[in-house]
Amino acid sequence: MSREEETMKSSMKDKVAGTFHEAKGAVREMAGKLTDNPKLEVKGKAEKIAGKAQEKLGDVKKVFGK
Repeated sequence: MSREEETMKSSMKDKVAGTFHEAKGAVREMAGKLTDNPKLEVKGKAEKIAGKAQEKLGDVKKVFGK
């Protein structure tokens, strides 16, 4: 496997994982709102933010080829 293929896989993994965490965080946030559970809502918001950051990391890896 070439370095380019390896980089593409790594960046794509980060983007997919980030999207998953973002969606999971949105579900948690909504569940927290519906059940009036502020801790769950905050955890969901934090997971959404972490997911967005991981997606951006994938973008950066793709650009720099790392």
